[in-house]
Amino acid sequence: MSTERINLMGVPLDILHEEDIDSVVTSLLQKEGVQQVVFLDLWSFLKARRHNDFRTLVLNASLVLPVSKSLISAAKFLKLAVPVRRRPFDVIINFLTVLESHFMSVYLLGGRKETLAIAERNVRSTFPSLKVVGRFTGYYPKTLERDIVTAIAKAEPKLTLVSSGIKGGAQWINKNREHFYSGIFVYDKDIFDIFAKTKRAVSEKTFNKGYEYLEKVFKNPFRLLNVFRFLRFKFLVLFYRLLKKNN
Repeated sequence: MSTERINLMGVPLDILHEEDIDSVVTSLLQKEGVQQVVFLDLWSFLKARRHNDFRTLVLNASLVLPVSKSLISAAKFLKLAVPVRRRPFDVIINFLTVLESHFMSVYLLGGRKETLAIAERNVRSTFPSLKVVGRFTGYYPKTLERDIVTAIAKAEPKLTLVSSGIKGGAQWINKNREHFYSGIFVYDKDIFDIFAKTKRAVSEKTFNKGYEYLEKVFKNPFRLLNVFRFLRFKFLVLFYRLLKKNN
């Protein structure tokens, strides 16, 4: 697989270049078992440093892609190989494009009924050679979970997109991985809303400048309290740099 994995303060990050996406997707599809792709922002990175289920998920993931500019800066500061930041929306579109070129399949899980229906319709029209082999809404009662897992396992999609309304989000994938024989699994909370055009993807300009978090702050000013977690992260990076220098 054409990726390089680095260890950033105990958390794995993968370097995925644009020109390697096709070969990486193909390589993942040739493997048995769940091939989970994780998008890691700064807050989920800090969560992955602790000994918990989320850390296990990240360590089990086939691809861990950084989306936070702070993670890239930390890798540079610690003189590691520098990962490439990727918008989750772009990665998912790239994956769907590769699958369509090989006439492969996708399963859509999550979202509200109307949103999911519109998202499916837009996926079918945008990727006409891609087979949508099933869909199920999120926010379902727990009694239906076994049937949903069974349906996905029987459909054997090459890619399963998981979005809002799935309890645990990315951790739902890791929790149920033993039930699936193979395939790529990706969680993104907003992807079906974006496909249904009820929500905008972060613009490329905003993302490249690293300002995507500011949009969330404008919607919820209490997110400013995360400045203390950010300062803690900066302290950790400095500590690791000093530790590395002393060694």
